[in-house]
Amino acid sequence: MTHTHVDGTTHTHTDGTTHTHADDTVHTHASGSVHTHAHGSTHTHPHHHENTKAVLNRMNRAIGHMEAVRTMIEDDRDCSEVLVQIAAVRSAINNIGKIILEDHISHCLVDAVETGDEQVIRDLNDAIDKFVK
Repeated sequence: MTHTHVDGTTHTHTDGTTHTHADDTVHTHASGSVHTHAHGSTHTHPHHHENTKAVLNRMNRAIGHMEAVRTMIEDDRDCSEVLVQIAAVRSAINNIGKIILEDHISHCLVDAVETGDEQVIRDLNDAIDKFVK
């Protein structure tokens, strides 16, 4: 299947990918994910990722660390001990972000490349900029 976008880009798919173009552009991929592009190129697709359980487990641990930090502050614990625990929380949250990023690249970005969806790449670049600050 070959189609041409308004901007002149042409895509050919042999994997069952279908595209519908109108006011809203809908891309349905062979994998079942769907991207909807409307004014401003908003996209949606299912976000079922392989590592959801691992992310949730790590989130629970990070939340537990945060609760421990609050308790330490309430108990007037030594500032250096509190700072060490805050560093542990920051590290846990960064690792959660890394897992989500790896999952996003492996799934969402692959779908975007297959369909020529450059907005997903722009969104990823924006998210990375915010994540590494």
